[in-house]
Amino acid sequence: MVTGTGGLGFEDALALARAGGDVVIAGRNPEKGAVAVAHICAAVPGGRVRFEQLDLANLASIAGFGERLRGQQDSVDLLINNAGVMVPPRRRETADGFELQLGTNHLGHFALTAALLPLLRGSGSARVVSLSSVAARGGAIDFDDLNAERQYHAMSVYSQSKLACLMFALELQRRSEANGWGISSIAAHPGIARTELLHNAPGRGSLMGVARSLLWFLFQPAAQGALPTLFAATSPKARPGVYYGPDKWNEARGFPGEAKIPAQALDRATSARLWDVSQQLTGATF
Repeated sequence: MVTGTGGLGFEDALALARAGGDVVIAGRNPEKGAVAVAHICAAVPGGRVRFEQLDLANLASIAGFGERLRGQQDSVDLLINNAGVMVPPRRRETADGFELQLGTNHLGHFALTAALLPLLRGSGSARVVSLSSVAARGGAIDFDDLNAERQYHAMSVYSQSKLACLMFALELQRRSEANGWGISSIAAHPGIARTELLHNAPGRGSLMGVARSLLWFLFQPAAQGALPTLFAATSPKARPGVYYGPDKWNEARGFPGEAKIPAQALDRATSARLWDVSQQLTGATF
């Protein structure tokens, strides 16, 4: 199961379908989902791939998605928490009143993983791969203003959300081991990849959007950016509780290698507190 219908998520789903997987692409927009499924089926005749509607910025949608999936199947072997929102210029909120980047990138995937926990445990050897970013290096968890209600700086809030994704991945592994869930939780990041993320949120006319358009050659192709995620998702060499990213240019591009975990992501007390706060905000329980 992969969240996100375009960019890295599409490349993940395409590769997994080519490898013979039964793939569910989960996303907010049914039209984009249908296009993604059609492109994969054209590239992989007989490929087993379908779209399921899921809005990570809406807890009711996440709960409904989990209920549907639990009614359709007994297990999920792989969950890739990929979809994301990046640096909208003005503060926006999810349906439940969370700041959009934190609410989608971290809290949405936190609630989704909780909703799918019975199916992941049903696999016996499931992997959960959570997508972070090189931006996590500059992130900090601001518990006093977690939803940026007092002060909104788009990039700082994005960095916080991606640090939260990384801390969630590490904490999920610790809790899986402690509780015998049988789930391997692994983190990954794509380096600097040529996706539509910067065009979609800040916009093509923004400084970041213009840089993405004019300096496209600095961004590695989306298929290459997906490789660390696919390594974490499928390789027998990928280890639980480890972080993977590109191995060149300070992890900006290259092939999968072990990424350096920022010091703030290794703070276990902060990770445990973030887990507890995330449960309180979302109502999701593990």
